[in-house]
Amino acid sequence: MGRAALLFLGGIAAAVVCAEIVLRGLPVSTATMTGYYHDPDILAYPAHHTWTMATGWDLRNPHTLRANNWGFAAEHEFSVDSQAVALIGDSYVEASMLAPRDRPAAQLEALLQGRRKVYAMGTPGTAMLDYAQRIRFASERFQIRDFVVLMEGADARQALCGSGNVVSRCLDPSTLEPRISRHPRASAWTDLARHSALAQYLMSQLRFKLATVTKAMFTRKPPEEAGAGAGKVAPVAPDPEQLARAQAMVDAVVQQFFATVPRAQIRQLVFLVDGRRTSQAAPRTLAELERAYLILRLREQGVTVHDLEPIYAAHAAESQRSLAVGPYDGHLNSIGLHLAMAAAAQSLPQ
Repeated sequence: MGRAALLFLGGIAAAVVCAEIVLRGLPVSTATMTGYYHDPDILAYPAHHTWTMATGWDLRNPHTLRANNWGFAAEHEFSVDSQAVALIGDSYVEASMLAPRDRPAAQLEALLQGRRKVYAMGTPGTAMLDYAQRIRFASERFQIRDFVVLMEGADARQALCGSGNVVSRCLDPSTLEPRISRHPRASAWTDLARHSALAQYLMSQLRFKLATVTKAMFTRKPPEEAGAGAGKVAPVAPDPEQLARAQAMVDAVVQQFFATVPRAQIRQLVFLVDGRRTSQAAPRTLAELERAYLILRLREQGVTVHDLEPIYAAHAAESQRSLAVGPYDGHLNSIGLHLAMAAAAQSLPQ
């Protein structure tokens, strides 16, 4: 190999080493080490594992999180406590981008005036049927009887296999039959990358995907084509067949959810359904109609359901302050979570 080639490769290696050293001194997101440690249907962190989370290339909202004894990012250690409240959900419940006091479990506990502990059982990248597994788990292991589920309007659709938001139970998107789709074991490369600040920065902060970059290198997209269709297009109302399929999907997910949760052991089950955060009316898209049907079907099960859209609209009518973390992150901020947790607190036994 020629001297020039050796110098070139040496320069690349030196740049990689320097980047690794620099990034290790910054709050880059670190490995979460998630796995099925306590239950084959529940993804969790190793007990008492500590990791860092930040958003974007410029590392916004950096926070250090610590898992409790059962592998959840929660302020409390979990133990048998029939007076505790389990707060179930995805990244909206974990809320890693917020300070601990602003996270939903802390806010709900404060609204309950400290009379009851709130067990935060949020797992990012999950959906409705995964929530049912955590409700089952909390009921069996901790004898919890009161549950609050903070969910997105699309959580039923995200319960379909292949949605990218499933860690265990899901429904086949074609047949709506129950399936199991667990995350695979980490490969040797993944294990190595978990401990590299540079690799974590590329994957967690920049969302770098080699396949996407490779495809872009060999895909011609002239400027005039790139701008085509960029203007806003009025949403098209769904046809009856689309709506029927969406409703059948919601029916199947709701049925499977309530077949899993131990209804006899539950005293109070409260759903908080996220939605549009504006006071302005909008066309009824398929997603909006699907969300409305999900709320209807949940209420028919006899549980308490808070549609958060009217609550958001009342806030928007009085204040221009956003309920999102930022334009770069649509998760609820501390104000939005306070509105949601206040609704939950009103529905819980004191």
